[in-house]
Amino acid sequence: MNGSLQQIASELDTTWVIVTGVLVMFMQAGFACVEMGFSRGKNAGAVVAKILMNFSIASLAWWACGFALAFGGGASLIGTSGFFLDHGSVLASGSPIAGRLDGAGAGFFFFQLVFCAVSLAIVWGTTLERIRFIAYPIYGVVFAGVIYPLVAHWIFGGGLLDKVGAGMQDFAGSTVVHLTGATGGLAALLLLGPREGKYDAAGRPRAIPGHSMPLFGIGVLILWLGWFGFNPGSTLGTGGNRFAEVVVVTNLAAAAGVVGAAIAAQTLTKSLDIGMIGNGAIAALVAITAPSGFVEFWAAPIIGLVAGLIVVVSVLLIDRHLDDPVGALSAHGVAGVWGTLSCGLFSSPRLVGGDDVVGDPGLFYTGSFTQLGVQAFGITIAFVVVFTLSYMTFATIKALFGLRVTPEEEEAGLDIVEHGMYGYPEQYVDSYDLEPSSL
Repeated sequence: MNGSLQQIASELDTTWVIVTGVLVMFMQAGFACVEMGFSRGKNAGAVVAKILMNFSIASLAWWACGFALAFGGGASLIGTSGFFLDHGSVLASGSPIAGRLDGAGAGFFFFQLVFCAVSLAIVWGTTLERIRFIAYPIYGVVFAGVIYPLVAHWIFGGGLLDKVGAGMQDFAGSTVVHLTGATGGLAALLLLGPREGKYDAAGRPRAIPGHSMPLFGIGVLILWLGWFGFNPGSTLGTGGNRFAEVVVVTNLAAAAGVVGAAIAAQTLTKSLDIGMIGNGAIAALVAITAPSGFVEFWAAPIIGLVAGLIVVVSVLLIDRHLDDPVGALSAHGVAGVWGTLSCGLFSSPRLVGGDDVVGDPGLFYTGSFTQLGVQAFGITIAFVVVFTLSYMTFATIKALFGLRVTPEEEEAGLDIVEHGMYGYPEQYVDSYDLEPSSL
């Protein structure tokens, strides 16, 4: 009977992991809507091709080597087994799923794949409306095959940063997923430069409005829904009903983020800017991702509120010098840093410090800066490595193939230049000028 119960529990846990993984995959639709909403109409269709290509590239690269490098053993630097996910093969000891690859292992593989794909999706928010399509598959292979697996191994896979102090805390990926993606986006942005017309002759930023704030709002709500897979799914099981607590913590933070962003936007810009309020939700969700499994309910609104406040300030400051159309550097990068550091402040003795939980309780419980220092060290290492590898990759693409479309192509729009059709053809093509169908 015990064996049967264990089998049922294992199957239930695997089902939970797959269901939450599907929710995380649906976040790709959220990213598509957010980026289309912030794009002008002539570039909206290009986002669809980009999202589809990048999820596909990530899937194949993660299967070939990304998963193995991230989770194939407990060595400090990189994993060593599990390439091409050969069923029945043995993962090196020290892996979070050490043993033979089976159905449960396939579930874990899929769940971690969609995390990788979300991180890759974050990269491109900084590059809208001027990057060449060729950059997507090339960087996607490098990112999903090498860059992301490095950071995932160091924090999620028992590697380098898991061995610093009592271990770096990042329950679901404020650093692994969000800071990593934003850092890759920063490297691309520095090599791309701003969109044509973004800055005037004196270097002052001009607003380039996106074509659909309703579409952006739908995207934010899809992402909010997807986060209920992202954070609660990282329990990797249903035992003890811990996932339900993580759901509540996640939602409380997101709600407070919206309020914080609204307050900051009204105070600083005298307007309840829709984009700022939406990014307040995203920033809070990013921030709560790292501490969601480690903090009590009371801490979640504080973490989310601070994220909502700082994302508005960050967007306004960054916009003075860098053209980040969707605010990815702020919502995923700056908020990711805050969320990771917040573990060192708010992690609860009830939820951390045991034999099977990484890290120590936070400053507000212990009076010690030790865990906060571990968190800051991990952030620094991850940022430096991801930025260096990403910058080298994008610089190579720029040298060999070109990274940016020409000014004339940018003026025409990526839809027609890269894909030969418009996302909204009725805006650009007079239907009375079209030739009759040969059918």
